[in-house]
Amino acid sequence: MAGAAVAAAANGGACCHAAKGPGYATPLEAMEKGPREKLVYVTCVYNGTGINKPDYLATVDLEPDSPTYSQVIHRLPVTHIGDELHHSGWNSCSSCHGDPSAKRRFLILPSLLSGRVYVVDTATDPRAPSLHKVVESEDIADKTGLGFPHTSHCLASGDIMISCLGDKEGNAAGNGFLLLDSEFNVKGRWEKPGHSPLFGYDFWYQPRHKTMISSSWGAPAAFRTGFNLQHVQDGLYGRHLHVYDWPGGELKQTLDLGDTGLIPLEVRFLHDPSKDTGYVGCALTSNMVRFFKTADGSWSHEVAISVKPLKVHNWILPEMPGLITDFVISLDDRYLYLVNWLHGDIRQYNIEDPAKPFLAGQVWVGGLLQKGSDVVYVTDDGQEEQYNVPQVKGHRLRGGPQMIQLSLDGKRIYVTNSLFSRWDEQFFGDDLVKKGSHMLQIDVDTEKGGLAINPNFFVDFGTEPDGPALAHEMRYPGGDCTSDIWI
Repeated sequence: MAGAAVAAAANGGACCHAAKGPGYATPLEAMEKGPREKLVYVTCVYNGTGINKPDYLATVDLEPDSPTYSQVIHRLPVTHIGDELHHSGWNSCSSCHGDPSAKRRFLILPSLLSGRVYVVDTATDPRAPSLHKVVESEDIADKTGLGFPHTSHCLASGDIMISCLGDKEGNAAGNGFLLLDSEFNVKGRWEKPGHSPLFGYDFWYQPRHKTMISSSWGAPAAFRTGFNLQHVQDGLYGRHLHVYDWPGGELKQTLDLGDTGLIPLEVRFLHDPSKDTGYVGCALTSNMVRFFKTADGSWSHEVAISVKPLKVHNWILPEMPGLITDFVISLDDRYLYLVNWLHGDIRQYNIEDPAKPFLAGQVWVGGLLQKGSDVVYVTDDGQEEQYNVPQVKGHRLRGGPQMIQLSLDGKRIYVTNSLFSRWDEQFFGDDLVKKGSHMLQIDVDTEKGGLAINPNFFVDFGTEPDGPALAHEMRYPGGDCTSDIWI
């Protein structure tokens, strides 16, 4: 490793940017100088659909002038059936920008259910990635006790860190953070012994504040069988943020988000590494909670955005939460975008004042409340209503907006609609699981605010050669707004 990166690792990631490693020196440089995205890699799932095939990584063409625009141009199947590919991350990103020897070459694909970690070579042929290595779940469990891997981030040291949601049996108490070395060998656990919280999920580190914050979904033994509200009452789902010393791995503080912060999922700091604030999307209560450092150096939190549940008829409960399942922040830290998987809308909030976001744009792209659905919402004056959701290229939109990714320049959002195969089936049934996912592109007004569906972009994963597939997370070969961390 280059000297600058060694110094970076020793200092928790802080380094100069004189050298040219992967990514960009600053978030604004990425936003202003990064090229328009040409390809995107999408994790696609057959697990839980009734199709006895391995999950795969799809490559989608994003060039508007290309004859294969908005089409899947390559499929890389993994080696086993039943993995449930979910999230992904890079072997190196902008956190390694000070190391000219580092290359953003390998995409890391944790398998949520099987516990395997696939390593994919995207550099040899970006349009046709190839499988480089498989880290077997038995190796991970034997050396660390960990299972159910979820979020993967590269570290400035060259290591890869993956949050794991439990032990191999699915007990939440066994969760922690897996470390792989630069050759993708199991290195051990990141957190100090005895410093593992009860639940895990996503995480983001901010080295200038010597802090990493993680969130908490629930016990794998509970969520893998479907969502049961009783499991929330039984304490099998999370409501906490966990604040760690970075890079030391000592759990310093636990923030109880209470009844307003049930099932906190994606967690993001602002991109500017000097900032000491970020957000977490709390799915069940549909609140965006802001976390921030206080004057005494501890961390606190407050609800910054609240999506009200809707009174509904013909559903399993009398009220339906929006179910915030993903969000992304623009690289200039000006806008935050969130999705309501059940309601069916994508929202744009101005966060120039992080404590006082305001709605700047909204678009409906599916959900359980669109016209033609059995479910209706009830207005304040007692009227039954549904939302108008347009067709795209002649296709009725299925499911609801689930994962989103933003272009580096902030002008395009890409959106898929699968959350987790068992939950897809539970909430949207055959309309999603048997007909498959789709991917949309949303145009963003970055000046005045506003969102609009691109009518010329539609990727139909319902017509895949081996049958309809469920599409989840997206990554650009050159980095994006949710995998890159600046130091």
